[in-house]
Order: sequence, then structure tokens, then C-alpha cells
Amino acid sequence: MLDSAQLFEQAQKVIPGGVNSPVRAYKSVGTTPRFVDSARGSLIFDVEGREYVDFVQSWGPMILGHGDPDVIEAVEDQLKRGTSFGAPTLLETMAAEAVVKTVPSIDLVRFVSSGTEAVMSAIRLARGYTDREKIIKFDGNYHGHSDGLLASAGSGLVTLGIPSTPGVTKGTAADTLIAPYNDLDAVRAIFEANADEVACLILEPVAGNMGVIPPADGFLQGLRELCDEFGALLIFDEVITGFRLALGGAQEYYGITPDLTTLGKIIGGGFPVGAFGGRREIMEKLAPLGPVYQAGTLSGNPIAMAAGIAVIEKLSRPGTYEELALKGERLAAGLKGAADTAGVPAFGTQVGSMTCLYFCEGPVTDWDSASKADTELYANYFRAMLDRGYWLAPSQFEACFASLAMTELQIDEMCATAREVLKTLA
Repeated sequence: MLDSAQLFEQAQKVIPGGVNSPVRAYKSVGTTPRFVDSARGSLIFDVEGREYVDFVQSWGPMILGHGDPDVIEAVEDQLKRGTSFGAPTLLETMAAEAVVKTVPSIDLVRFVSSGTEAVMSAIRLARGYTDREKIIKFDGNYHGHSDGLLASAGSGLVTLGIPSTPGVTKGTAADTLIAPYNDLDAVRAIFEANADEVACLILEPVAGNMGVIPPADGFLQGLRELCDEFGALLIFDEVITGFRLALGGAQEYYGITPDLTTLGKIIGGGFPVGAFGGRREIMEKLAPLGPVYQAGTLSGNPIAMAAGIAVIEKLSRPGTYEELALKGERLAAGLKGAADTAGVPAFGTQVGSMTCLYFCEGPVTDWDSASKADTELYANYFRAMLDRGYWLAPSQFEACFASLAMTELQIDEMCATAREVLKTLA
């Protein structure tokens, strides 16, 4: 078997950069990506047989851990029946019923194949419903790679230092208005300067693509009120936070109901999936009921639906989110304590099972403050932790996740290792 370096060299001959999603190249952390062979529970194994505790979880979906037996059983059962039909199935209805039952804002839901597709479709629907063209998004929020949403996006763009709009027309970019996160006054000013032109405001209710930045007190409620005042739809991008912070996502967690919601990751149980949904009168503008067109050959794929139903059923068990939150708190406190003990300036954030340790003094409340983090220190930290068996995101500006498969001992050992690593880097 070839090692990771050899496999990466082979991949670069046939795949741009050797990867199918840019951050996977490990470019910003100055090393070669480890190629994965398998995963089980809270662990990932690379092609050389090395074992890692997984704090990335395929960028969020594996909240139950890898290879959950109930999910595997549901998938295997569906595999025997078929993998794709391009026709309605009962599984689609069952998955939709589970989403409608749990997510407060959703009366009707449409399944797609990715979070990017979900956001793209939700914004098209918002424009069709309001007959307006402009949208407001926040600096550092990432909503997938559709043209109009790459302006001032977070995640891989800032990790790799890529300008936000190459390949995006000036006309498309002009319809995207950018506000600083957690700044209601700035949002009001944008609305007032673009009266009767803004179709929707979209945001990550907890920003998970510039680390983990929670909304300031009153911020989400203020956005709800501004959208109502100016006749725009409020869209929560819950591709990360949906079923992560609560069964009903961030909107349940914070008690704020948007007009539309986008989902992904967890609702597919590790398979490609996305969804968008909202109030009935808005969703009924979609074809075949209304004039806003959206379609997809693999939308509602039965394998993804079967996996998602199994995941939601397990997450519905009493005490699940209390357990996840306790693990998140333990992880956040342990990492901040490690940095403090090592004498490394750091600011920690945590919401539920999502955490981030920024290598800067803080506080971190928006992209401007997040961007002050020491990315070189993070790269050194990342490589040292990887060598010691911890699978972290290859970017300062990503979330660190706790999972149900992860033990308290694994979290404590990770934090102890972080303390020793940071002492050598201080």
C-alpha cells in the first residue's frame, strides 16, 4: 500500500490540487494530507494504520460517530432495494415528516444533494417570493460555493487566502450586500440604503466557518425584527447547526424562527444531502406548485434518506443534547485551560458540541476579530496534534466537534496533549 505522500502525489495527477474540496489539501497548515482508510466510532485510521481521535467528524455530519450500527443497518437494508430511482419513495416522506416535526420554521421541505444547492435554491425562492433581487449576508459566513455567496465568505476561502469573487460576474456580486456579523446597526443601514430591494438576509445563526462565533445577545431577534420591518425574508443557514445544537437546530436553541431554513450534513448521516424548507405560503411558490423552478436527479436519494431517518431517530432520545453540550463544555474548558497553562494567548468559544480555540487575545465576535488569530501558531499546533493522534480541522477558522461516540477520557487526554504541545510552542 502506498503511503499518504505517495497517494497525494498520485491524486494530483488527475484531481486539481489532489483533493475534491480545497481545505483537505492541508495547504494552510504546511503538511501533506493524511489519506483515510477507515473509521469507527470516534476514531479515524489512515492508510499507514495510524489511529486518530476525530474532532472533525467529516466536517460535522458524524454526530453519532463513524459506522453507527443503526445507520449501517438502515443503509444496508435500502441498498438491497436499490440506490436511486428518480421517482418518489416513502423514505422521502418519512424524512420530510421528521424534519417538519422537529424544525420550528419548516412547514414544507424540499430535499437536494448538498448544502450549497440548498442555499442556492432557498435564495432563488426568496427572490421569487418577494420579487426582489438583492440579498444581505455577513462577512465571514460561508453558505456554499454558488456565485452570489462567495463574496466575503469564510471557511476555505480565508484559510487559503483566496479572493472571494474570481469567476463571479460583477452584476452577481453587486446583488450581494455584506454586513459585519453581530452588528445590527450596520444591517439597518444596509436595509435603509436599499429600500424595497432586499429579498432576504441569510446567516449562520452560529457562525461555524470562521471558527465558532455565537450571536450576541439580541442579535438574532434584532435581525428578525429588521426583516419584518423591511419586508425581507430571514434565512437561517443551519447546514452545520441543524440537528447539532438541538433537534430543532439553532432556531430552537435560541428561540428565533426564520422564514426559511437550509439544512445538510447530519440529516444525511454521512451521505450527500441538503434540504431547504419554511413557511407553507413561501414553499408553495416552488414548482410544481408555483413558478420558482428547482430540480435534481438525485434529490431525495433513498440511501441518504434512510441514513438520515436513522440518525434523527437516535438523536431524538432523551438526554442526547445534554450529553453533547457537556462534552462540548468539557472540550472548550480543557483547551482554554491548556493554552492558559502554557502561557499562549487564546480565546475559546463554545455552543453546544461546537467549540473553537482562537490563538489571539479576544474577544472574537466577528470576522475582523477572528482574523487576528495567529494562523502560523495554529499550523504548528495542528501538525503536532496530528502526529500525536488527534484529527483536527486543517484551519484555524473551522469548528471542533464533540460526538456521542467520544468519551470524556478521550477529551481529557486530547486537552492534556494540547497543553504539552502548546508549552513547546509558547
